[in-house]
Amino acid sequence: MTSPASRSSEDQSSLKTIVQKLLDEAKRKGADQAEAAANHDIGLSVTARLGDVENLEYTNDRGVGITVYVGTRKGSASTSDFSDGALVEAVGKAITFASHTAPDEHAGLADEEAMATDIPDLSLAHEWNLQSADAIDLAIECENAATEYDKRISNSDGATVSTSSGSCAYGNSHGFLSSFPRSSHSISCMVIGEVNGEMQRDYYYSTSRDPNLLESPKSIGEAAAERTINRLGARKIKTMQAPVVFSAEVARGFIGHAIGAISGGAQYRKSSFLLEAAGEQIFPEFVRIEERPHIAGAMASAPYDAEGVATIDRDLVTHGVLQGYILASYSARRLGLQSTGNAGGAHNLLVEGNVEDQQQLLSQMGTGLLVHELIGQGVNGVTGDYSRGAVGFWVENGEIAYPVQEITIAGNLRDLYLRIAAIGKDQDLRGGIRCGSLLVDNMAIAGA
Repeated sequence: MTSPASRSSEDQSSLKTIVQKLLDEAKRKGADQAEAAANHDIGLSVTARLGDVENLEYTNDRGVGITVYVGTRKGSASTSDFSDGALVEAVGKAITFASHTAPDEHAGLADEEAMATDIPDLSLAHEWNLQSADAIDLAIECENAATEYDKRISNSDGATVSTSSGSCAYGNSHGFLSSFPRSSHSISCMVIGEVNGEMQRDYYYSTSRDPNLLESPKSIGEAAAERTINRLGARKIKTMQAPVVFSAEVARGFIGHAIGAISGGAQYRKSSFLLEAAGEQIFPEFVRIEERPHIAGAMASAPYDAEGVATIDRDLVTHGVLQGYILASYSARRLGLQSTGNAGGAHNLLVEGNVEDQQQLLSQMGTGLLVHELIGQGVNGVTGDYSRGAVGFWVENGEIAYPVQEITIAGNLRDLYLRIAAIGKDQDLRGGIRCGSLLVDNMAIAGA
């Protein structure tokens, strides 16, 4: 039997062969420059609800895309068919599309000298040889742990176990051609609690590239149940101004609005509330945000970006001052700058904490709102106006007093970021932004 490591090696080799065929065909058809990417991922997902299998899905996804540049005209095409005829057809379509697009002096591959030459092994692939029956057992175990946690857990939206492993390859006409394996695994659970006719729902999940680092199904189910029970008896509160603590899982999204605003696309389109803000104080002096693309096994690690540009460590924010933008080659040229190796997005942003944990933030806040969930999309990326529905807890004397719901928190992000009073070291490691709980010293809260 072929081992997982051997299958991964074979898959990477096949994908690189396909990418090279596309590049050769693009050159033969007259493209001045070309780039291609291919991927193949195999996955399994099981959802169990109330002890029965509700969903069982096997995925075998693959695809390839080719972009050609004829002069400064660009054309792209993609296909999931890896046959030679389909690859030739995709290149032909891309060449045809390029003949119909407008010239763009900024179009083209990333600079050749920026290509990654040393490809580190970042431990991004850890296969989970999980059979369907075992996945079902894990999902049922997780859900049972939740439903048996407390008699007030009255219903379930199910527990899901998912695993995916595969490879991706990228190459371009600079001669760059590379690939790496990857994996992603998760267990999640959502349940419903009820008391005196009132119902609340909450969830919990664990995700990792390495299945051995996932939290246990039992602990995930119990966490989902505990979070649900804690929300029972939620009240409305009156409209006021008060300090707000964002829990770590929502704080990363709060910081993420700044990351979107400093992306190259938002900058050159002039659609950012942080327009041309490099060199400006956008956070308090204690705030530092680092990009660390090469953390072994991290969910947002990458040896190179989507254009083959080497990813590097850098500080985005130092002493609260924005150091630069998040740029791919196109946006960099539009701004007269250099690519920062961020085609496809940022890689592992670490928001440094200055206090120990959430409890210390609550003690520092004294009285105010602890936000555990945000609802709606009320963020204006151009003006920075921020208005989100919120669910969480009212805090008095540094301790949680009771759950709250049906409220809205609001402000302007330029002002709110400067009002960050402290950030915890309790970082949520499940995504690309690693941020702990954070305290904003004053926000508008709309309630009853």
